[in-house]
Amino acid sequence: MSPDLASYDRIIVAVSGGKDGTACLLALLEAGAPAERIELWHHEVDGAGRSFMDWPSTGPYVAALARDFSLPLYRSWREGGFEREMLRDNAPTAPVVFETPDGVITAGGQGPEGTRLRFPQVSVSLSVRWCSASLKVDVADRALRGQERFLNRRTLMVTGERAEESPARARYAASEPHRTDTRNGTRRRRHVDHWRPVHAWSEAEVCAILERWRVMPAYPYQVGFSRLSCAFCIFGNADQFATLKWMDANRFAKLAGYEKDFGRTIKRDRGLAELSSEGTVYEAVRSRPDLVAACLSDRPLQTVLTENWTLPAGAFGNGGGPL
Repeated sequence: MSPDLASYDRIIVAVSGGKDGTACLLALLEAGAPAERIELWHHEVDGAGRSFMDWPSTGPYVAALARDFSLPLYRSWREGGFEREMLRDNAPTAPVVFETPDGVITAGGQGPEGTRLRFPQVSVSLSVRWCSASLKVDVADRALRGQERFLNRRTLMVTGERAEESPARARYAASEPHRTDTRNGTRRRRHVDHWRPVHAWSEAEVCAILERWRVMPAYPYQVGFSRLSCAFCIFGNADQFATLKWMDANRFAKLAGYEKDFGRTIKRDRGLAELSSEGTVYEAVRSRPDLVAACLSDRPLQTVLTENWTLPAGAFGNGGGPL
């Protein structure tokens, strides 16, 4: 059952540039959510710096999406991003930085010392798959808990997980109290609900709403990727890594170098070099150098709206994804 959207003071939509998060925004607008109460949140997994794991084009895409719909966009990140956390050696996890209507806030960074010196691994445990926890989940929670404007207010957090993606995601509730909810507390009360409006949707339904609103799928979809997470996501399959090696050989080599340094691979059973050798480069990557350049560009985008909407090459693919 859909929540009473008009009852919330703020509606936060988590957007990564991926089709599902964008579909959430469009579904809210179609459902009549008050647009003046909606804001977009985007987590910069590389720490608002040079791309290490993520697509360089993701930030510009999200910024253009916000402009196209005249919505505020607030970014957040952990200082140093993925690479700093991966290289942490007898040091605390870095502080979280988040944008607010009143400026930028930095919080945390005084936790216990610890060492990673390894890539995250595919696992249902977020302590093992630490990239999701440290660079997204914890960052969002810090941003919510760290802003007085959410106290004594009703807030709706909207995210784009879909049951079709995996058995684990199929078990998620479509609606539930958010982790940061303290509505029953004795002090600092914060009413936060979590809603997944596209949880029961098929990929075809997601594509259909993007087409209705003429929202261009992000560039990685257009060259054949079926998901928009980090470019070098640990869930990637052989075809994805073969394609990434073709597209961005220098970054591929840097990650393969870290595998040697750590004595541990991104995948448990084989390294990037072996994995990529087993895959096939996406045809769209070979045939559309203009789209490859767009994927790897961090230049601003004028708009993500298009009159010539076409189904992207990556639609209905098998790109691997969260457990």
